[in-house]
Amino acid sequence: MKQYYFFTFFLALFLWVSAPALAQESAYGKSQTEHSIDGLSIYPNPVTNGKVYINTTFNLEKEIEIYNVIGKPIYKTRLRGKEMDVSTLSPGIYILKITENGNRATRKLVVK
Repeated sequence: MKQYYFFTFFLALFLWVSAPALAQESAYGKSQTEHSIDGLSIYPNPVTNGKVYINTTFNLEKEIEIYNVIGKPIYKTRLRGKEMDVSTLSPGIYILKITENGNRATRKLVVK
């Protein structure tokens, strides 16, 4: 009986210590790392007029993905300028995933 408790204790300890690392690895994969995008700014936030501006230092073409708060993909586009029309989005909170030149960033966007 002592061995059972001993084994259970160490198994629980192992899972508790390794769970955050395993969760991060499964969410992002081993080879994906998120590098910040230099000079990234998103405004206005909250959006009230249906347009959001996304600026970066180099202002290269960006891939924009918009997800709702439960992770469902809502919108995906390539942005060549700075202005993006979000007037079709319902009021709420969204997650923006922005990729520019291999660098990725994730930001919250509020639409009123």
